[in-house]
Amino acid sequence: MMNLKTVGELIRARRVALGLSQAQLAGLANLSRTTINLLENGVLNDLGVVKTMQMLDLLGLEFQAVQAYDTANRNALRMASISASVSYKEKLSAEELLKALTSGIIPPKKLPHIGTLLDELPQNMLVAAVEEAAGLSQVQAKKIWSHVYQWAAELQSPRPIWH
Repeated sequence: MMNLKTVGELIRARRVALGLSQAQLAGLANLSRTTINLLENGVLNDLGVVKTMQMLDLLGLEFQAVQAYDTANRNALRMASISASVSYKEKLSAEELLKALTSGIIPPKKLPHIGTLLDELPQNMLVAAVEEAAGLSQVQAKKIWSHVYQWAAELQSPRPIWH
């Protein structure tokens, strides 16, 4: 997984390979030496995408965005159903979740599970579950998302992502 700490490590390696000091790189990048130091040591919280891209370009490095996982080999629906079932005696199966996502109809006695899914499921897992459901069915992801947003409105989910 690419994060700012990993980017900082790549920048340090490239700076050293180019024979530049932190101060020299800072001057070339129009940043402070402290910023370069914090970046390279993995303690900088944010550099901003524009500055990061400019820094990578300056050093001859390239940023690539690639899909982080292969949905054909992902168990997002299973993981999402497990996460949604943690607090409940009766479990929501991956098959029930798939049917609910694609039809928009919440299975009987599974309303609390869907509420948990909407309120607590990590966003990247939710995205992966929707993508997997679309891939396993004839229902477009856009339609599945409309079901999810409709549920969030009906259940009055307090999670900011639904508003």
